Amino acid sequence: MKTAMVSAVAAGVFLMGMGVAAAESWHTIPPLTPTGVAFTRGHYQFNPAGRNHGAFEWAGELRDTSVSDGHNVYMQVRVEGHNWVRYYGKQRQTVSMHHFNWDGAQRYTDDAEVRACRDLGAVVPDNCSVPRHFEP
Repeated sequence: MKTAMVSAVAAGVFLMGMGVAAAESWHTIPPLTPTGVAFTRGHYQFNPAGRNHGAFEWAGELRDTSVSDGHNVYMQVRVEGHNWVRYYGKQRQTVSMHHFNWDGAQRYTDDAEVRACRDLGAVVPDNCSVPRHFEP
């Protein structure tokens, strides 16, 4: 009797853990490739409240695809309707990125946008990919 009860509880805990793991799994960010920049191998997840500030966690590779133009590349991310945050890459290189974005006034983030851009300087507007919107 005790063994059966312990087995049932263990099975329930295991199945509950599988459900949590599935909810917290990584999802793919499609390649973002405006002229001069490429963000590939992208993936993201929304962390639950209490883990990493309930942040939108993302990672991928940012590459300068127009090495002779002299312009830098960057990623922009915004959560919960706040302003865009920039993460710069390096000219003529590929940079691995892994960042966390969150709204400090909330327990968890459930709304995020991502786009890849090429910095064309102060006079000419930067060219960016269409923002990709994500929700859990």
